[in-house]
Amino acid sequence: MPATTKFEFETIRTSRISKEVAQKIEHLILTKLKPGNKLPAERELAKMLGVSRCSLRDALLRLEVVGLIESRQGAGTVVREMSADALVTPLVNVIAQRRLWVRELLDFRKMLEPPLAGRAARHASPAQIEQMDRILGRQEQKLRAGEVAIEEDSEFHYTIAEASGNGVVLKVLDVVMDLLRETRARSLQSKGRPQKSAAGHRKILAAIKRRDAVSAEEGMRHHIQEIEKLVLNEI
Repeated sequence: MPATTKFEFETIRTSRISKEVAQKIEHLILTKLKPGNKLPAERELAKMLGVSRCSLRDALLRLEVVGLIESRQGAGTVVREMSADALVTPLVNVIAQRRLWVRELLDFRKMLEPPLAGRAARHASPAQIEQMDRILGRQEQKLRAGEVAIEEDSEFHYTIAEASGNGVVLKVLDVVMDLLRETRARSLQSKGRPQKSAAGHRKILAAIKRRDAVSAEEGMRHHIQEIEKLVLNEI
C-alpha cells in the first residue's frame, strides 16, 4: 500500500477554479512528493483546498491527462513515475473518453432543450419574453465590442427553461451546463461560433414570440446541432 504523505495547503477561496487547484497540487507533486505517494481522499483534499469536489475532480483530471497522477483501485490517487508512456497513454485515453462524454451530454441537450423551447412558446409570460430579448441585446452588444458573451449564452437557455414552467428540469439543465462549462467557454471563443449562437438564439426567440411551439422546438434542435459540430471538431 503506497504511503500517505501529510502536507498543508493554503486555502483557495474562489469556487470553480480547477486550473488553480491543479497548479497547486502540481507544485506540491513536483517539489515535495515522490512516485507512489498517495494523495488524500477527494473529500479531505477538497476541504483542505477550500473548493468543491467538482472543481477538485476537474483539477485531478488535468493532472491525470499530463501523467502526473493515476487512480489505482484500492489505493486511491497516487503520484506516477514520469516517463514517455506515462505522458502519452493517459492523454490518448482521456481525449477519447472526453469526446464521448461531451457527445453524450450534447445529445442529452438535444433530448431536453427542444421540448423546453416548445413549452416556452406556449407558456412564457410577456415579462419572460422581454427578459429573453434583453439578454440577447446584451449578447449582441458584447459581440459587437469583440467580447465573449458566455454569461448571456447560458442565461438565455436558463430563461427558456424557466419559461417552460418546470423547476426540476431547470436544475437538470443547470447540472448539464456546468459539466459542459469549459467546453462551451472554449467553443464560444472560436471564430464564427458566437455569431452563429446569437443568430440561433434570435430564431428561437422569434418563434417563441409568435407562440409557434413547433418552430421554437425545431430552432433549438438545429441550434444545438450546430454547437455539436463545432465543439466536437475542437476536442
